[in-house]
Amino acid sequence: MKKVYMDYGATTPTDPRVLKAMEPYFLKYYGNSMSVHSWGVKAKEALEESRERVASLMNAKAKEVVFTSSATESDNFALKGIAFANKNKGKHIIVSSIEHHAVLEPAEWLKKQGFEVTILPVDEYGLIDLNKLENVIRNDTVLVSIIFGNNEIGVIQDIKGIGKICREKGVYFHSDATQAFGKVPIDVKKMNIDLLTVNAHKMYGPKGVGGLYMRDGIEIEPLIHGGGHEFGLRSSTVNVAGIVGFAKAVEIQKKEMNSDAKKQIKFRDGMIKEISKIPDSRLNGHATKRLPNTVNFSFSYIEGESLIMQLDMKGIAASTGSACSTESLEPSHVLLAIGLKHEEAHGSLRLTLGKYTKKEEVNYVLKVLPGVVKKLRKISPFKRKWK
Repeated sequence: MKKVYMDYGATTPTDPRVLKAMEPYFLKYYGNSMSVHSWGVKAKEALEESRERVASLMNAKAKEVVFTSSATESDNFALKGIAFANKNKGKHIIVSSIEHHAVLEPAEWLKKQGFEVTILPVDEYGLIDLNKLENVIRNDTVLVSIIFGNNEIGVIQDIKGIGKICREKGVYFHSDATQAFGKVPIDVKKMNIDLLTVNAHKMYGPKGVGGLYMRDGIEIEPLIHGGGHEFGLRSSTVNVAGIVGFAKAVEIQKKEMNSDAKKQIKFRDGMIKEISKIPDSRLNGHATKRLPNTVNFSFSYIEGESLIMQLDMKGIAASTGSACSTESLEPSHVLLAIGLKHEEAHGSLRLTLGKYTKKEEVNYVLKVLPGVVKKLRKISPFKRKWK
C-alpha cells in the first residue's frame, strides 16, 4: 500500500544532515556546557555557535535568543514572564481567538492570577482587524500575542502592521512563529517583534528543542529557576545535541527555504483548486495569505475523525486540527472563530506538505479523497439531520 505523509504541520522527519551534525554531541563532545574543563568548553562553543545561527534566520542578535525545550514552553515563558515582570505597569493582555492552546491556556491561567485578558476576534478568513487591535489596547496593556502563521488553517497575519501598532503604543508584541519559522522570511527588527516563539521539529530538526527571541532590554521573569543557565533566564542543563540539530536545521532552511516554499505553494494551490471541486466543501483560511504548506477544508455531512481514519487506511497521514489537541472531542476553536458551525468544524481536514512531498503523492491524495468523502456521506447520519 502507498504511504503518504501529509502531516508536516504536526511534526517533520529529522533531516539526515541534522542527525549527522548532532551525533558527535551524544558520543564525543558530551560535556555539560557549564563545566570549565575541555569537554564543557567544547559544548559551550557549540551552544554559542548554534545561538548565532538560529538568531541569524530572524535577524536577531545571538544574546537575544534563549533556548527552551519546546514552543509550548516558549509561549508560556513569553506570556507569564512578561505579565509578572510588568505587573506594576498594568495587568491587561491581548491575544487572538485563533492562538494555539500554548498561548490561550497560559492566558486563561493568568486570569486566575488577577490579570485581564481580551480575546481579539478574527474575520471569516482568520485575519485580525488592525483597527480593532488598536482600539482595544489600553494604558494598562502590557502584552499583545498574535500567532504568525496559524497551525490549523495556515493564515498569516499582517505581523509588520501589528508590530508597528504595538511599538507606537509602547506595548510588548509576542508572536508564536512555530509554524512559520524556516518556512517564510522573518525579520524581528523590520516587523517590530519583541518576543518570538520558534522550535526545531517543525523545520526538520529534533523534537524537544525550542527557542524564545527576546528583544534586548526586555524585562522578563524566568519560569524555571536553578543553575543560572541561558543568561539566568532558563535554568536546566542545556540540550547541546538538540540545539546543534536546531542550528543545523536553520542553516539548511536558510539555503533551501525559498525553493521549498515555491514547490509547496504550487502543490498547495493545486490541491486547493482540486479539493474545491468536491461538493459541499469549504476552504478554511485565506486563499493566498497562508503558509506555503497548509491546506484546510471542511466537508459537510461527515465527521473529521472518520475521514482521518479512512485516509489512514489508504496510507495517507493527515489531521483534523492541531496535533496537540486531537484527543479532544470538542470542535476546533480556530474553525469556530472563523464562523463555522459546530457540525461544520467537526468535518475538517488539514493537509500539510513538506520538503519531501512528491507530485505523485499529491496526485494520490487528490485521487483518493473524493471517494472517501463520498463513501462517508453515504453512511452519514448527519446529512439527514441537517436537511
